[in-house]
Amino acid sequence: MKSSERVSEVPGRRASGLSEKYCVEIYESRPALGAAVAADVAARIRQVAARKAEVRIIFAAAPSQSDMLASLVALPDIPWGQVTAFHMDDYLGLEAAAPERFGNWLEAHLFSKVPFGAVHRIAAEGTADEICAGYAARLAEAPIDIVCLGIGVNGHIAFNDPPVADFHDSQAVRVVELDGVCRQQQVDDGCFARFEAVPERAITLTIPTLMAADALFCAVPGARKRAAVKAALEGPISTDCPASILRTHRNCTIYLDREAAPHG
Repeated sequence: MKSSERVSEVPGRRASGLSEKYCVEIYESRPALGAAVAADVAARIRQVAARKAEVRIIFAAAPSQSDMLASLVALPDIPWGQVTAFHMDDYLGLEAAAPERFGNWLEAHLFSKVPFGAVHRIAAEGTADEICAGYAARLAEAPIDIVCLGIGVNGHIAFNDPPVADFHDSQAVRVVELDGVCRQQQVDDGCFARFEAVPERAITLTIPTLMAADALFCAVPGARKRAAVKAALEGPISTDCPASILRTHRNCTIYLDREAAPHG
């Protein structure tokens, strides 16, 4: 059931001859947004689990996802034992135990909270090429059913920042250089104390990997995301705003609070 705090729903539309099938839902508050996304993700998990043994999900790690994850782990009757979890990006150059690592953030907020069937983290040790190849092999074992993601201040999805984003990337997982806006966001989000501490390189799932999933649930709260959301929803479909590609997915819902909504 949708939250009573939902204030509007905007279906996708046709533009420039391209069928856009996304849907935008806007909520009064960040907690209401998180509860709505969690309810929809839980419903999708139950649907997939009813027809096959494994539900494969990719999760984003960011403070913007905290409300959704807290709501999700509190919901009853989710068949977590059938869920295989992945995450979509992580830093290079941090110690394995560093709390800033996304795998560790998800451990604290999600992986340790419910009994997953399996959890596959991006490795903290090994060469970058080995880490990418190993994770790509894990992802390729079966189709991805669900992606839970957000949109960055610069319009990125995962760590596909505008300078490196590729809608037709031939790799499933790759090493990227993080742009300055992305690194500053990590400081502004409270994940790092200073800009210089944010790693310059990371490993990310590529855009085709994310877009190949059956269903995308994109949670985007906060005023700092408003310009990126406006570009993603109203601008051209371009790597200048990588999140704009979400409009072409066959089953993508974008959840906003009033602060993030382009027209408030």
